[in-house]
This record gives sequence, structure tokens and C-alpha cells, in this order.
Amino acid sequence: MTDTLAALSGDPDYLALTPRLSDTDAATRRIALIELADHGDPDHLPALLAALDDPDGTVRAEAARLVAGWDEPDAAVTLAGQLAARLLDPEAAVREAAAQTLSELKAREAGPALLPWARHPDAFARAAALRALRELRVPQAGDAALAALPHADAAVRREAVGVLGWLKLADALPELARLARHDPDAEVRRAATGALGYAGSDIVLPALLAALADPQWPVREEAAATLGKLRLAGAAPTLIGTLEHDIWQVRIKAARALGLIGDAAALPALIASLAHPVGNLRKEAAIALGEIGDPAAQAALDVAAADPDPEVRKAARLAISRLATA
Repeated sequence: MTDTLAALSGDPDYLALTPRLSDTDAATRRIALIELADHGDPDHLPALLAALDDPDGTVRAEAARLVAGWDEPDAAVTLAGQLAARLLDPEAAVREAAAQTLSELKAREAGPALLPWARHPDAFARAAALRALRELRVPQAGDAALAALPHADAAVRREAVGVLGWLKLADALPELARLARHDPDAEVRRAATGALGYAGSDIVLPALLAALADPQWPVREEAAATLGKLRLAGAAPTLIGTLEHDIWQVRIKAARALGLIGDAAALPALIASLAHPVGNLRKEAAIALGEIGDPAAQAALDVAAADPDPEVRKAARLAISRLATA
């Protein structure tokens, strides 16, 4: 790094800021670093990375934030490696800034430098590495993510689920189904429920139906959305019952799913939803009725076409037009 910084000795922008970059006052160094980054010159990246070792935590955190978006392929490995080292920084602000910047990397060349961190014993570092690998879509991260699913830390499990959901690994389905049902953390259950949306295997439907009865409504909402995404016909009876749910956000996803599944048995419940006080639910019910395409919904949609909410009126009229061409 010292040799690379020496190569900047002829750069007028860098030379103008050098005295302040090495000032004894941390605030002065931090402002100078921001000004250096404002030039947007990739040649200044080594100077920004050098500041990751500054003795002051506020400067290190600023440096970690400023290198975001500078991950050209040639520099990606070095950038990822130095940011990953800051995941163990004694200052929380530095660790968080490094984790955020790692999650914004775009160059897949950074992946190999992050893979060892996806198995690191430190929970924060491991979760941050898994999150970055998910964003980079690194296939080799699958094994590390599978190994992380039983981890004691919920954040690690959650990020591991995210990796497996993006990679769509068939081998992960049994574990994802288990987490969707039984993980003690609601956010992990919600993430696992959503991650099941890439395959309609025999183990997926029971897990998603169980998630529809989860104690936490965001998990139930995710389950309804995932069932709609997969268009699992076997879920229709349970989803129809979900239209009586006390949380309208869950009811909206259930209505959406029933429209995608296209089961006419849902007509009475969807027609009843056209009278719900929440406009978004009325709109989704109208859309679903149009997708199912049963003429028995015509009269209810005619009434909805005069709804006080313009979005509901629009959805009802579109549904009516679909019935006319069904």
C-alpha cells in the first residue's frame, strides 16, 4: 500500500490534500478524505483504503463508507479483503459501515475474498459476508450458507437463508422448510418462507400452509405471497380461510394468491372482500375475480366499478373486461 501511495506523489489533487490527510486532528483527516473521494478518481482508491487503518474510528468508518461503489474488477479483491478485515474492528460504527459497503459490491471478482469470511467464527462478520455474497450471486457460497443454517445467531441464519433463496439450491429445501416452521426467530421464519418460493416440491406446501398459521403476521403474509408465486392449487382452501384474517395485509396477499391460483371456490370470499374498508384489499379482490374469470362475479364487479376509490374502480372495470373475453 505504501508503494501505491507513493505513486500518487505526482497527483496534484492528492498532493493538495496530503497535509490534511496526515493532520493530527481526526476531524481534519476525515474532511480531507471526503474531499479526496469527491474527485471520483479511481487512482485515489489506495489512499481511501489506507484510511481504513487510521487510528481514529470516525475516520475508519468514513473511509469504509467512501469506498462504496469503487469496486472495479481490478480492485475488487483488495477492496473486499480490506473491508472484510474491518468487520472485526473494535468500533461498531466501523463494522457497520464496512458491512454496508460490502453488501453494495457489484464485481463478482470480490467473491473469493469473502468466502472464508462466510465461515468466520465471529457472528457479525459471518452474517455480513453472507449478505455480500448473496448480492454478488456467488454460487460457491451455497455450502457456507447451508453450514450456517443451524448457527446460534439469528442474523447469520437469516443471511444464510437469503443466499440459498437466491441460489435456488434444491438441497436446501428441507432445511428451509424446517426453518419456516420452527425457527425461534420470526424474521428467520419469514425469510425462509419467502425463500421456499423457487420450487413447488412435496415438502414446500406443508411448510407454507404451516406458515399461514404462524404467530407473527408478517410470516403469514409472506406465506400467502409465496403460495401465490408458486400457484399451488392445494393451498386454495386454506387461503380462502385466510381471507377472514384480522390483518388486512395478510388478506391482500391471500387475495392475490387466489387470483393467481384461479380457483373458483374462492369467489364468495373474494366477493365479500369487495366490501372491506381497506381500498387496497378491495382492489386486489377485484383483480383476483378478473383472473379467475367466473361470470358469477359479474354483478359484484359491476357494483365495485362505482367504488369511491379510483384504483378499485379501475381494477373492477379491468376485471369486467376480462370476464367479457373469457
